[in-house]
Amino acid sequence: MKITLNPDEKVVRIVKEGLQKTGGYCPCRTEKKEEYKCMCQEFREQIKDPGFEGYCHCMLYYKSQEEK
Repeated sequence: MKITLNPDEKVVRIVKEGLQKTGGYCPCRTEKKEEYKCMCQEFREQIKDPGFEGYCHCMLYYKSQEEK
């Protein structure tokens, strides 16, 4: 598996700015819960699934099946 940033630099910039404003919590969520701290629990669980390929909730990270 390989984890990369979204290739869309605008998305990466906007999400990173949001993370700075929220103290590291997913800017796409309305609540500040520990499980929403980037890299969020939802994506960490998806990473563990060998069949999952796709973006995290806020589209910052992408998990692909290819090797590092």
